[in-house]
Amino acid sequence: MKLPLPALFAAPLAFLFAVAVADPDLLQDVCVADLASGIKVNGFTCKSNFSAEDFFFNGLAKPGLTNNTQGSRVTAANVQFIPGLNTLGVSLARIDYAPGGLNPPHTHPRATEIVFVIEGQLDVGFITTANVLVSKTIKMGEIFVFPKGLVHFQKNNGKVPAAVIAAFNSQLPGTQSIAATLFAASPPVPDNVLTKAFQIGTKEVKKIKSRLAPK
Repeated sequence: MKLPLPALFAAPLAFLFAVAVADPDLLQDVCVADLASGIKVNGFTCKSNFSAEDFFFNGLAKPGLTNNTQGSRVTAANVQFIPGLNTLGVSLARIDYAPGGLNPPHTHPRATEIVFVIEGQLDVGFITTANVLVSKTIKMGEIFVFPKGLVHFQKNNGKVPAAVIAAFNSQLPGTQSIAATLFAASPPVPDNVLTKAFQIGTKEVKKIKSRLAPK
């Protein structure tokens, strides 16, 4: 049976599209990031010499301090702390929450996130582009996934501390906190943009900006 042209080309085109959007394969065993290099590339340039220390990090062993406004602390384990992650497409983080602590609404523009609860329990959720909230309470030993680029949060509504280990499919997923991005940008987002977007007055905008300003 003779296939029509669209069907004939469907599989090869799908394969080519998949190749085009995927990360390229490694061209060497390792490319340890030279974080001090002034050369700008998509990632980091490779150091000529490296050691086991470039692939080691002990920063997730202890809880992060949560004595801050949000009652949470993110301890990142990405390429900026583990140069050996350069070009490998993975990273981790530890997030600790005091009772009542919040990891406020934010996005990771370059990665999907999966969290594994190691202590306590959390109310978690993400919002789709159709403004649908997908939420659940998760406890120790359970996992939840936040799709790439979608706004999400975690809240400890319990009376004891909580903690998760988060994994990302990016060496540097990036984080944009919604509130800080809009109200603490530099240069600042114009007040008239924020008043119209949030349907609030200039006084409220200035009050929020003052609270979120870098200390």
